Amino acid sequence: MKDFRQFLLRGNLVDMAVGIVIGVAFAAVVTALVTDLLTPLIAAIAGKHDFSSLHFTINHSTFLYGSFVNALISFVTIAAVVFFAVVRPVNALMARRRTDPPVDTTVKQCPECLSQIPVAARRCAFCTQAVA
Repeated sequence: MKDFRQFLLRGNLVDMAVGIVIGVAFAAVVTALVTDLLTPLIAAIAGKHDFSSLHFTINHSTFLYGSFVNALISFVTIAAVVFFAVVRPVNALMARRRTDPPVDTTVKQCPECLSQIPVAARRCAFCTQAVA
C-alpha cells in the first residue's frame, strides 16, 4: 500500500493529471468558441447557418458530416493555439538556454588525463603529456 501511495503522489503523475484536467477544460472552451462563434461566422459567409445539421443519406443511413466539420475546426483551432502559445515559446526559450558547445570547437581532450586542451597544443597543460 505504501508503494501505491508513493506512486500516486509522485510529482510527475500529479502534474500530468493537472495537465489533463486543464486540457479537457481548454478543449471545452475551444469547442464552445468554434460551435458558437467561428462556425456561425463561417456559415454566414458560406450561406448555411448551422454546420451540425448538415447531413446526407445513402440507403437510409444518415451521415452527419456537419458535426465532423465542427470537430475538425475545433481540432485545428486547438492545434494552432498549442503550437503558437506553447511550442514556439518553449522552443525559443530552449534555443536561448542551449548549452551545447559550438560546432567548430577549438579544444580537444588530452588522451592521458582527459582534460580540455586547445586543438593546436602539442603538450597537455595539466599533465604535461605530449599530445599527438
